[in-house]
Amino acid sequence: MNVTTTGTVVAAAAAPTADFSNDTWWIWVIKSVGILVFLLLSVLVAIWAERKVLARMQTRPGPNVHGPFGLLQSLADAIKLLLKEDFSIKGADKVIYVLAPLIAVTSALLVMAVIPFGPEVSIFGVVTPLQLTDMPVAVLYILAVTALGVYGIVLGGWASNSTYPLLGSVRSSAQVISYELAMGLSLVSVFLVSGSLSTSQIVDAQTQLWWCIALAPAFLVYLVSMVGEVNRLPFDLPEAEGELVAGHMVEYTSMKFAWFFLAEYINMFNVSAVATTLFLGGWHAPWPLTLIGDGVLNTGWWPLLWFVGKVWLGMFFMFWLRATLLRFRYDQFMNLGWKILIPAALVWLVLVSIVQGVRQFAEVDLRTMLLWIAGIFAVLMVVMLVWPEKKDGREDTAEPGGRADVPATPRHRTDVLPADETFDPFAGGYPVPPLPGQKLPPSPRERRRRETSAAVTKAGTTTTTEKEGDDA
Repeated sequence: MNVTTTGTVVAAAAAPTADFSNDTWWIWVIKSVGILVFLLLSVLVAIWAERKVLARMQTRPGPNVHGPFGLLQSLADAIKLLLKEDFSIKGADKVIYVLAPLIAVTSALLVMAVIPFGPEVSIFGVVTPLQLTDMPVAVLYILAVTALGVYGIVLGGWASNSTYPLLGSVRSSAQVISYELAMGLSLVSVFLVSGSLSTSQIVDAQTQLWWCIALAPAFLVYLVSMVGEVNRLPFDLPEAEGELVAGHMVEYTSMKFAWFFLAEYINMFNVSAVATTLFLGGWHAPWPLTLIGDGVLNTGWWPLLWFVGKVWLGMFFMFWLRATLLRFRYDQFMNLGWKILIPAALVWLVLVSIVQGVRQFAEVDLRTMLLWIAGIFAVLMVVMLVWPEKKDGREDTAEPGGRADVPATPRHRTDVLPADETFDPFAGGYPVPPLPGQKLPPSPRERRRRETSAAVTKAGTTTTTEKEGDDA
């Protein structure tokens, strides 16, 4: 089944709409090199742009020395990484240790192959789409390739033969499982209303209405999931500097570290490009511009500008998050993925399936129904996020660690204990610092020292008393 932009269901093969029949081998080479150059140059600009955005949001100048506006700072950093000494780890698995960063960067580079950058254009006289290739299951190809990228992180952490990289890689595998499920479920609703898994056909289905409006809840779930998928703040648990010292990359230097760094930024462009293709109309111009010249801005090379602009809008969103939010605790991180995003994506998928089923038997406007459902569902999602958690009643129970004589203490209350009284920092299940007026209990070493000192003092007092008795 295929769904046209007006909501009419027609019987057609879910095949790509892009025509690659005129392509020759040198056209493929030009497109491949163009995508590679676009990604590498975009990464250099993204590193500079992120530092500038963070600096402006924190009232700092940011890079401003190397080149105009500091534009050459990223190039200088890249050259420094290239020329740094390349250390090797004696206890590492040599082959996998080198192979891991290559897997990460290769998986990142393969995603853009099926992303449509624009409509058909003329390249040296050959009319061809601004897309390397397409297939009936292009979106499944994207999900498969991005899932392979985690093997680079996991193998890098394992092959380093070190504790912190291993912990970072294990965290990464749990993160991908949690957030890729939510991401995949959010994309299924796009498949249902577009009638295809071909990226070019999904873009054509958004000629009149972008799916970020009609499928707003799925778009919100995807936005959160894509940040978790690329290990960006507030979801950068696999490389949390305060806990794991860069996580799975801590034992890598020089260009092997640069491959991991490059893969992270390329994946940021990948998820932004997928969001643009599946939810933001792809290369189509925004609504006011579509009225100019009877849609002339949606032809030729103009759509490449709109596509790149939307991708950079997604990049700015991730920069903004990094400057605004703090890193989650791991339990908060898992709760968000398993208890909010996945249930919300499942409920929304069921609602979209019901709408599509109703439309098989009745003439109902697709856009109107989806907009009403999306509005109600978005309100429910906001309520779920802001609704306070129910008290778990641990105030009246013993500590889970087995110390029944110490009652658990709520974390954010200052009136639980009187001033200058000790409290248990592990009462809530994880360590917390003392609040004003509270004191930590003595450490085992300090407790032993006090007991020893008290015993010595008591023994000295006893000896003195006995001596005074003898003298008397």
